[in-house]
Amino acid sequence: MSAAPVRSPTLRPHRMKKDESFLGKLGGTLARKKKAKEVSDLQEEGKNAINAPMNPSTVDIHPEDTLLEENEERTMIDPNSKEDPKFKELIKVLIDWINDVLVEERIIVKQLEEDLYDGQVLQKLLEKLADRKLNVAEVTQSEIGQKQKLQTVLEAVHDLLRPHGWTIKWNVDSIHGKNLISILHLLVALAMHFRAPIRLPEHVSVQVVVVRKREGLLQTTHVTEELTTTTEMMMGRFERDAFDTLFDHAPDKLSVVKKFADGVYLVLLMGLLEDYFVPLHNFYLTPESFDQKVHNVSFAFELMQDGGLKKPKARPEDVVNLDLKSTLRVLYNLFTKYKNVE
Repeated sequence: MSAAPVRSPTLRPHRMKKDESFLGKLGGTLARKKKAKEVSDLQEEGKNAINAPMNPSTVDIHPEDTLLEENEERTMIDPNSKEDPKFKELIKVLIDWINDVLVEERIIVKQLEEDLYDGQVLQKLLEKLADRKLNVAEVTQSEIGQKQKLQTVLEAVHDLLRPHGWTIKWNVDSIHGKNLISILHLLVALAMHFRAPIRLPEHVSVQVVVVRKREGLLQTTHVTEELTTTTEMMMGRFERDAFDTLFDHAPDKLSVVKKFADGVYLVLLMGLLEDYFVPLHNFYLTPESFDQKVHNVSFAFELMQDGGLKKPKARPEDVVNLDLKSTLRVLYNLFTKYKNVE
């Protein structure tokens, strides 16, 4: 009797492949769920860390603001500060100023963070204000190209501001990262340096929330960021001179310069000093509005420059607003030029 053949074990390659595929999918799903949960938990941790000390108000926080690397930090403005009338006015005045400067470029800025972060508008603004051409690419789409342009623009800005003592409170990353506080600091400095014909609201401050990651945990602090002080401090804080001493000792005896506030005397004085008649249709002999007075002072400044004087450091708006020190500086420049004229 022959022995029964030994049957080889039946291999089931198809079943094993199916099991492996199932386990692989299950593992991938579990990993994705775990990763999603970690992200969700981290976002929730960030929101809780930020909102807890600030109730009842809450910060409008984006998910990327909580996904920080170790020792990395993000800043955001307290929503209550965003609603402050002075803060809103500051933004509006700066936007209107930029649009006025760049009107010939047909550039219209609507939102500072979105329109200035890539360096294109800042380049045009600086070129117009400083009357110089920057060696940068006109249009750059890549992040690297945008940051390179920003670097060039900001270096040119720093070269202008540092000799006058300005503290630099911005950098390429903060501007490109659409940090509104950094952008505002930069614009305020430019407006003051170039003596923009605008009136910035004084004593504008905002509450800023700073989020940092330390040893895997998010930590928050709240700081007050000062954006503007007084116009006089911002424009002349590094220029203390003889006029400051004069004001320290005899401020009550200088009210006479108020007579020049509407610009009429300044215009007529330039005609007398230069020996010509100023046509009455070129200025307002009896100005009634603020704009008419500014027009008169601006016209007087043009006559001064035509007469060989440098452009006055004072702004027409400062003279109209009865800024005695600004008015005295204008009069002193006239005195030093014409004191020996018979």
